[in-house]
Amino acid sequence: MEFMADFPDDETCLTWLWKTRYSLNDTNEAHCPKCEEIRTFKRYTTGQTRQSWTRSACGLHIHPTAGTIFHKSSTSLHLWFYAMYLMTSTRCGISAKQLERELGVTYKTAWRMFTLIRNELIDDGDIPLNGAVEMDETYVGGKPRLKDKREYAALAKAKGVPLASEAQKWADRRMVAVFGMVERSREGQPGQVVARVMPSVQFSTLKEHMVRHVEVDTRIYTDEFKSYRGLKRDGWDHKTIKHMQAVYVDGDVHTQQIDGFWSLVKRGIDGTHFHVSAKWLQGYLNEYAWRYNRRGKDGQGNRRLMFLEMALRSAIPLD
Repeated sequence: MEFMADFPDDETCLTWLWKTRYSLNDTNEAHCPKCEEIRTFKRYTTGQTRQSWTRSACGLHIHPTAGTIFHKSSTSLHLWFYAMYLMTSTRCGISAKQLERELGVTYKTAWRMFTLIRNELIDDGDIPLNGAVEMDETYVGGKPRLKDKREYAALAKAKGVPLASEAQKWADRRMVAVFGMVERSREGQPGQVVARVMPSVQFSTLKEHMVRHVEVDTRIYTDEFKSYRGLKRDGWDHKTIKHMQAVYVDGDVHTQQIDGFWSLVKRGIDGTHFHVSAKWLQGYLNEYAWRYNRRGKDGQGNRRLMFLEMALRSAIPLD
């Protein structure tokens, strides 16, 4: 009902795009690229799929959807806006199959809408992280079956290496590695998170993202995974929690916050999407990180503000 009150039909959505992208002072006046002046545009009813505003004197037509994710889409703008509303109003996301049922469109259309929204509208880019930052790597994909566990346990025994070593190799082959960095909350403000799909979890690969996002003089908290051993050598203020010894909190040394984010992602994928391919996984991570970064002090966030921010991003032409 809240959404329908603001955007009841396709006409309202198109007018909102016109006012957001071109209109001056919420009027029919806009800058005319052809005349290089502020001119009055008029809306004429035509047989076009997407209506336009026209400057009669010079014949310029302005299409509010041109260059955006709605460009050349035959799907109703009202359904596009409702899809964005659903993505921001649900805590763990919504699947393309559910969107298909909600909107009454085909699965192909629902998938295309979600893919464009995830990949074009909700990537926060290079977020700077500082203060205290927790880092952790994890794997997304199917869990090892009993047969797999027996195989790598036998290999570990034959090679005389720790079981965890062979389990790691199995995960590298069968699952997708992801790397996350989260800023701890401070002064009542929730910290931001960055999550990226990784080709490997070697220190040299992880370091590229650390340098890009983590500011100097930041204290870093990780577990004892071997790829983090080079942090102190490179001059980072690094604290380690020993998970292998069943120690999960030691004063302020822990990785509870990034572990909590991974839990949200994995429970969301398992319960909502069931399966995500490696090709599209980054888009899903962007979606979960985008909602997480806009949570409020109560951990919930303002869903209406999230939707309005996403709608404003949809009005910006794509690169």
